[in-house]
Amino acid sequence: MSLTQVYLGLGSNIEREPHLCAGLDALAGFLIDMRCSAVFESQPVGIKSGLFFNLVVSAYTDLSLMELDRRLKSIEADNGRYAPDRKGLPLDIDVLLYGDLVGNFDGLILPRAEILKNAFVLWPLSMMAPDRVHPEVGKTLAELWRDAQIDQVLAPVGFEWRGQQLTPSALL
Repeated sequence: MSLTQVYLGLGSNIEREPHLCAGLDALAGFLIDMRCSAVFESQPVGIKSGLFFNLVVSAYTDLSLMELDRRLKSIEADNGRYAPDRKGLPLDIDVLLYGDLVGNFDGLILPRAEILKNAFVLWPLSMMAPDRVHPEVGKTLAELWRDAQIDQVLAPVGFEWRGQQLTPSALL
């Protein structure tokens, strides 16, 4: 079985803790060696809404990119993402990196552009994999975070999943 390392971005601005925990629980059911970043509270970007909780997950999968994306959409749907009467974003899960793939895969563009644009993606990603090289830019994630000029305010928040504190106390 061939495994691919993936990085996923998760966010929620409605019942943030329950939705993120439900998303993590679902992911843990099929991802291998799953690790979670610290959780950050951030202002919404591109939509008018309440504050978000965001984190990044690193894991390995034997699923193809398209099958992984299908499962992520299913998890989002199970959490009300596509409900016609929703008032915000209950759960958003994006593939940030899938191995070193670069390109447009049936509308899924990798690496995800938000890595370079949003602090709530780049900061936790750079903390999880500081030496990982961005497959398009050729710089490490730590270098990208160090050099980033992103005008967004993030606040680390205490967050517990399955009895484990995801955000280190040194950040709080």
